[in-house]
Amino acid sequence: MPKRVWLLIIGMLVNVTGNSFLWPLTTIYMHDHLGKSLSLAGLVLMANAGAAVIGNLLGGALFDRFGGYKSILGGIIATTVALAALTLWHEFLPFVIFYTIIGFSSGIVFPSMYAMVGTVWPEGGRKAFNAIYLAQNVGVAIGPAMAGILAAYRFDFIFAANLGMYVLFFLIAMFGFKSMSISPVSHTSVFNEGKRIRKKAPFNALMIVSAGYLLCWIGYVQWQSTISTYTQEIGITLTQYSLLWSLNGFLIVAGQPFIRPIMKRIEDNIKSQLVIGMGIMIVSYVIVAFAQDFQMFVAAMVVLTIGEMFVWPAVPALADQLAPKGREGFYQGIVNSVATGGRMVGPLLGGVMVDVYGMPALFILVTVLIAIAIVTALLYDRPLKAEKAAELQETYN
Repeated sequence: MPKRVWLLIIGMLVNVTGNSFLWPLTTIYMHDHLGKSLSLAGLVLMANAGAAVIGNLLGGALFDRFGGYKSILGGIIATTVALAALTLWHEFLPFVIFYTIIGFSSGIVFPSMYAMVGTVWPEGGRKAFNAIYLAQNVGVAIGPAMAGILAAYRFDFIFAANLGMYVLFFLIAMFGFKSMSISPVSHTSVFNEGKRIRKKAPFNALMIVSAGYLLCWIGYVQWQSTISTYTQEIGITLTQYSLLWSLNGFLIVAGQPFIRPIMKRIEDNIKSQLVIGMGIMIVSYVIVAFAQDFQMFVAAMVVLTIGEMFVWPAVPALADQLAPKGREGFYQGIVNSVATGGRMVGPLLGGVMVDVYGMPALFILVTVLIAIAIVTALLYDRPLKAEKAAELQETYN
């Protein structure tokens, strides 16, 4: 890979590692240290995710107008300032304000990072984006493990550590990204995809599978919110909980060779990938429902990770297949918005369910939601088949 791609990979690794100090422990901090309800913690996570949606859209627009270097640097500076303030003031109200700002400003960075790697290494194709994806997961593996160790000594340390990582990211971006030649016009933002949808069948198919994708994310995000506090209640330590996310990131990277033989058989059948992955994810929540010790949570996380390795890459790949020529950016924008929407709604829904009905009811709900998602995966191609049948009918007539 070119040197410039390695700089982007290192930058993404540092960025995600820094982010991963905070997000797995946010609910625990609000519930156990600030004494707030899970419902309120869910609202704060919802605000952070909602701000990230706006930040992502703005980040794409800024890339189109000013290029990647200025967009990324602006997002990093805003995040660093918010983190510095959060390190000093992290009572409830300041925490909510600064955590929301961090969601917005860090959201600006991600679309420009992806756009830059595609621009500086266009011949890399999917390899370029896969390298960034793997860097993210290595960051997810490292960050929570370090955060858990720091929080075991003093929770305040994770704020300072997050700030330190963003200062490092700022230096990498400032001196490493400046020389990268970026052509903003070579990428399309969601704002530039406002053309009228002419072929409805592919779009309708995407909407059906996106509904299931949303339900999967609502279930998945419970690991970061309600399940995190549940682990504390049954005696799982912060360090152990953080290690679960390190295991998740490690398995995504190290587990690729093990699932590759299966993927080779079904690589052209995205429906099978979705159904298999969602089915595996349901098994993980059944395990969690009966888990009472750390080993059971490890087993559940292993199963969950295997499931997500099938589902998460399959949905963007399907969006790319369904997208008409010139509409790829718009379709990917929909998929990314749906995933963020799940991260936004999930913590609040889960928090309310646990506060009102308890954890067993939440596990039942999540299982039902993912079962519905399997139905959407089985039915998403109905509009495509109907359109093809109609076209054949017109041909015969």
